[in-house]
Amino acid sequence: MSFHARHGDEPHCRADRAEAQGNRLRRKRARAGLILLLWLTIAAPAGADSLRLAFFNTELSRDGPGLLLRDIRRGDPQAQAVATIVAQVAPDVLVLSGIDYDRGGAALAALAAEIEKAGHTLPHHFARRPNAGLATQFDLDGDGRFGTARDAQGYGRFAGDGGLAILSRLPVETGRVREFSGLLWTDLPGADPPHLDGVPFPDAETFAVQRLSSNAHWDVPLRLPGGRVLHLLVFHATPPVFDGPEDRNGRRNHDEAALWLRYLDGRLPQPPPEAPLVVMGDANLDPQDGEGRRSALQALLSHARLQDPRPRSEGARAAAQTDGGANADHQGPPRLDTVDWPDAPGPGNLRVDYVLPSRDLRVTGSGVFWPPLDDPLNALLLHEGVAASRHRLVWVDVTLPRGR
Repeated sequence: MSFHARHGDEPHCRADRAEAQGNRLRRKRARAGLILLLWLTIAAPAGADSLRLAFFNTELSRDGPGLLLRDIRRGDPQAQAVATIVAQVAPDVLVLSGIDYDRGGAALAALAAEIEKAGHTLPHHFARRPNAGLATQFDLDGDGRFGTARDAQGYGRFAGDGGLAILSRLPVETGRVREFSGLLWTDLPGADPPHLDGVPFPDAETFAVQRLSSNAHWDVPLRLPGGRVLHLLVFHATPPVFDGPEDRNGRRNHDEAALWLRYLDGRLPQPPPEAPLVVMGDANLDPQDGEGRRSALQALLSHARLQDPRPRSEGARAAAQTDGGANADHQGPPRLDTVDWPDAPGPGNLRVDYVLPSRDLRVTGSGVFWPPLDDPLNALLLHEGVAASRHRLVWVDVTLPRGR
C-alpha cells in the first residue's frame, strides 16, 4: 500500500511519519549568520502589478479540536518551522491545507501572527468549514461500521480536521465566494462513481448522500487594484488509495480534479469564472508516478485556460537521488517533486501540489522551497529538530494583465 498526503492522520501511520521526520529530515541546523546572509535569496516580485502566489500543505492538523491553537500558542516547533518558511518565501497570496478549522478562525489567526513575527504580514484571512470530519449517519466506506473517520463526508476524526485556509495581502471578496463543497458526487457531470458487483458502492441509498469534495472546493475572489478580481480555485483531494476493489478513493480523487474542469468549461450550474484566475491545491496525485487515475489531472495541467509553470527545486532532484527506493523507478522529473514521502516500499517523492495560473497572467518565476542539504536555507525545513511538513511550499510569480 502506498502512502499519500492524509496517511499521517491515520493511527497506524503515525510511527512511520515520526520516523520519516526524524530519520530523513532531521539535519544539523546551519549557523544563524549564514541563514541571514541568504535570507533574501528568494526575491519577491516587485511592482503593484506583480504577485507571488503560493500553496503549502502544512500538515499541521492535530488529534482533536482546539489542539492546534493550543500548540501554536505554546510555541510549537512545527508551526514555527511553517511560519519561518512562509516568511522566507514572502507570498502575497498563500493557500494552506492541513490546518484545522475552527469557527472563529483562532488557529489561523494565531498562525498568521507567527508568520508576522517571522517577518511577513498577510492581514486578510479566509476559511470555511471543510467536509473533512463532517459526520454522517451512514457507512460511507462500506466497512460495516458507523461513525468512524472514514464515514464522514471527508476523512476526519473531528469536524474541521485538516481544512483549507487562505492568508492574503489582498482583500477577500467574501460575499462573492462560491462553494462547491456541498456538491453531491452523483451530480457532477461525467462522474465516475464507485461500483461493486454492478451496483453503486456501498449501496445506492448511501452513495446518494456522498459529497464529491473530500475537503473543500472554493472559488475565492481577491480584490485587485483598480477593482479587478483574481479568482482562487482552491482544493485538496483525497488520496487515491486506502480503499478496495471498488477504487472509491481513486475515483473520487479523479473526480475532484474533474470538478475544476467542468467549472472552467461551463458545465456546472454556476457560470465559469472570468480571468484572471489560478487553480491552487493538493491534488494528491502525480501526473506520472505513484497510484491513481491521472486523466483529469493531466487534462487540468494542459487545459486551454491554464498554464503549468512546472515549479522545481534542486533539493527535490538531490533528494530523489539520495533517497533511492521507489524514486529510482519514477518516470517524472524528480526536480518537480513537492513532497518527501517514504521511499521503501513507496511511493517515494512525488509532485502533488500545484499552482496553475490562467494564461492571461504572465509567469515571471516559480519554484519549490526545497533547498538541498548543502544550502544553509535547508535548515529552515526544521525548527528544533521538527520538520515543518513532508510537503514543500510551491510558489509562482505572475504579472497581472493591464487595462482590465
